[in-house]
Amino acid sequence: MALAELFVVAMVVAVCAALMVGYPVALTLGGVSLICAALGHLLGLMDVGILGALPQRIYAVLTNGVLLAVPLFVFMGVMLERAGVAEDLLETMGRLFGPLRGGLGISAVIVGTLLAAAKGVVGATTVTLGLIMLPTMVRFGYDKRLAAGTVAATSTLAQIFPPATVLVLLGDQLGNSYQAAQLAKGIFAPRALTVSDLFAGALVPGFALVALYLLFLIAVAFLKPEASPALPSDESGAKGLAFAGRLIAALVAPLALIAAVLGSILGGVATPTEAGSIGAVGATLLAARKGALGAALKPVVEKTTQIVGMIFLILIGATAFSLVFRALGGDVMVERALTRLPGGTDGAILAVMLAMFLLGFVMDAFEIIFVVVPIVAPPLLQMPGVDPVWLGVMMAMNLQTSYMHPPLGPTLFFLRSVAPPEITTKDIYIGIIPFVAIQLCALVVLWFWPGLATALPHALYGH
Repeated sequence: MALAELFVVAMVVAVCAALMVGYPVALTLGGVSLICAALGHLLGLMDVGILGALPQRIYAVLTNGVLLAVPLFVFMGVMLERAGVAEDLLETMGRLFGPLRGGLGISAVIVGTLLAAAKGVVGATTVTLGLIMLPTMVRFGYDKRLAAGTVAATSTLAQIFPPATVLVLLGDQLGNSYQAAQLAKGIFAPRALTVSDLFAGALVPGFALVALYLLFLIAVAFLKPEASPALPSDESGAKGLAFAGRLIAALVAPLALIAAVLGSILGGVATPTEAGSIGAVGATLLAARKGALGAALKPVVEKTTQIVGMIFLILIGATAFSLVFRALGGDVMVERALTRLPGGTDGAILAVMLAMFLLGFVMDAFEIIFVVVPIVAPPLLQMPGVDPVWLGVMMAMNLQTSYMHPPLGPTLFFLRSVAPPEITTKDIYIGIIPFVAIQLCALVVLWFWPGLATALPHALYGH
């Protein structure tokens, strides 16, 4: 192996080692990049003058119209969390399905799906469901492991359902990679891959995943009824016109907001950024309607600023890393390694998926998207038969799975921080295993039936 290749490997190892020690991700990426650039210049492996392109790249990141959707969707999700929408949904759904065996678990999945489509942030969904639904399930006799696994798995749906922040960032990075791949193949009028394409591609696999979760919970309710009992009749709440009114009141506003945001994107009426502004304004009006705007606005702005600042700081560090990595010839090295793997295209994609899954133990989804995807996506998209939408949805579902996989899945730690004392870490780890198996089965199905991800974008946009 040449000195330049050894240096590139050492650079990647240094980043992983620093992250495992606990250094901040953005500072690690930027710091290691600058150190390696200086050492590479001294060793004659690269010209440090290439760092002069860094300010222009950072400016391009901060003025990227697609990425403007990120703060808007984050604001929408945090505002809905503070407005108490989740509490209303959980209460009404719990009363609706409570009389059924497994009803509370079904309620958690349905509400989690709605929150995923409204919030798009895994941590917020996990905390909400963990604080409200998990104690209720335990109090009414649910198996602790089943309850913990259901809440943890459902919370990760915010990674795969539009308008997930992960899909916005992944769509932006894959769009750039797809154009680069087409140009490398001599296509000088390249087709564009948009965030809207990825939103449309993720819908059917996302709902299929929800259906698998529900089927699992229904099977447990029939095969092991003591693990998910029905609520007593006096706890399920009175039915009738009064309850129907509460159910409609709890559902109409969030469903209308979700329909307005996703409908405008999928229908081609608005870009994701424009739809994000619709969602932000709608969530603010919903909070005002519930009388929570005065108390919620300041903490919502602070939380949104914190999350968005973290995302963009990581993106800036990843930009520096990518620039130095390419200057050292790392992109050529990765392309050569992928094309030489046994199994051709399938072998290369499988290797990348496995690498992303394992990196999910030590890196956040945002970090993987910013660091790994720009490196591996262009050579993958140059290979025959690789559809960019299918690849993007596979990556998103893969990252979702790594979020819940023991022992280091971030969702498990989020849930541990808010779970009642009787729920142990062991309960959470064991409870999530069936859902991880469901995720892996869903990935296999999507691998062999890519039309699940590509049919809807093709029908809507003709490509």
